[in-house]
Amino acid sequence: MEGQFDKLKLQLDQEEWPSLYMFKFIAPSDNHKIAQITSMFNDVSDINMRPSSKGTYTSISVKEIMMSSESVIKIYEKTALIEGVIII
Repeated sequence: MEGQFDKLKLQLDQEEWPSLYMFKFIAPSDNHKIAQITSMFNDVSDINMRPSSKGTYTSISVKEIMMSSESVIKIYEKTALIEGVIII
């Protein structure tokens, strides 16, 4: 696996899985882009959204039980394809 998430994968491999993991994203306040992100998670996921002071961006935090480091990386790889989304 080569890519921008290699270092994160090494860090995640040190954790015990399954585990509760928190994803954080900053997305343009565009309903379509926000829906693309939130659709990657389960109905029972703890999803919190907060608009920026000017309403231009939305901060999205998601707590989800993840089964492995690979499953975390897959979500980050899919999210990285959405234009304008920043992974924190």
